[in-house]
Amino acid sequence: MGNPYFQFKQFTVFHDLCAMKVGIDGVLLGAWANTDECRNVLDIGTGSGLIALMLAQRNPQARIEAIDLEENAIRQAEINFAASPWKERLTARHISLQEFAQTPTTRYELIVSNPPFFVNSLKAPAQERTHARHTDSLTHEELISNAQSLLAPQGRLCIILPVNEGEHCMDFAAHKGLHCTKRVDVYPKPGVPPKRLLLEFRSVECRTECSTLTIETDTRQQYTDEFIALARDFYLKL
Repeated sequence: MGNPYFQFKQFTVFHDLCAMKVGIDGVLLGAWANTDECRNVLDIGTGSGLIALMLAQRNPQARIEAIDLEENAIRQAEINFAASPWKERLTARHISLQEFAQTPTTRYELIVSNPPFFVNSLKAPAQERTHARHTDSLTHEELISNAQSLLAPQGRLCIILPVNEGEHCMDFAAHKGLHCTKRVDVYPKPGVPPKRLLLEFRSVECRTECSTLTIETDTRQQYTDEFIALARDFYLKL
């Protein structure tokens, strides 16, 4: 059995109740998303609450709402939020994005999501893991459309996806009038193709700022300087 929790510098994330465990994708997004001038933040598909906790650590003024379709995920997030130094600024709600967007009471300066990304692929045997990994309950088009309706005028939507799915989202978002302002191609190590895209969308039309990030050096489990700079405030051993 794997470790039921992951210890960060300022908080602990238990992930034994939820389908998806703490992983590098969530850490990347939580450390990268721009939190400047953010008072209201929404984390879609929060799972264990990892990204919400990272954003709470980074921005001491932000109030962060976290939603998830899975009841066990919300139970997990509530446990992790309550044990954190920022419990007064974190809330978790058991609700789908589609339902949440029907009666919005807040517009968000930042919306983040590490969304399901498997499309038309073999389903996991457990329903909760299927919801967490596959787009059946939340397509990328639904994510873009509903998030757009919840953004403040100058708000940002930040997501992480595999390259093909991310490029599809860029095309769909542009069609909806939501423009990709930042794109980071994430490489696991030198000499291999990128595996993930970090994407920022805004309603303001401008040229896409493109960059790259490599996680490991040629030596396994040795992080690059650029990844260390991004994640050093969170990982215990950086």
